[in-house]
Amino acid sequence: MQRAGRFCVVEEEVDGRLVLNQPAGHWERGETLAAACAREALEETAHPFRPTHLLGVYRWHLAAKDVTFLRFTFLGEVADAEAGRSLDKEIRQVLWLTPEEIRAATPRHRSPLVMACIDDALDGRRYPLELLRHFE
Repeated sequence: MQRAGRFCVVEEEVDGRLVLNQPAGHWERGETLAAACAREALEETAHPFRPTHLLGVYRWHLAAKDVTFLRFTFLGEVADAEAGRSLDKEIRQVLWLTPEEIRAATPRHRSPLVMACIDDALDGRRYPLELLRHFE
């Protein structure tokens, strides 16, 4: 999520450590990827989000845990936060930071995907949502 030159990141607790990440989560049965993105953004930030473009698809292997992450990242329209809405339990705070502030915090990033997504957004990458086709 991006607004007025700032990107939304969440400070979350992972394995007892506070890290920065984009709002992210898991895909639930019956959802489209865009719907999962909108739901997770709302749950983690209290901001309604409507995906309008796919930014990219990213793969990262965390060797220390021998787990591979596949991230679909979206760009879109963000509304003001819903007052009084609680956030997912691992989220400590929602921050709107400049790209420079996010880059300066690289040691706190949950993964290398954080900055890769910011850089791709700044480079103007945008793909139509029609690239994603769902079949039941």
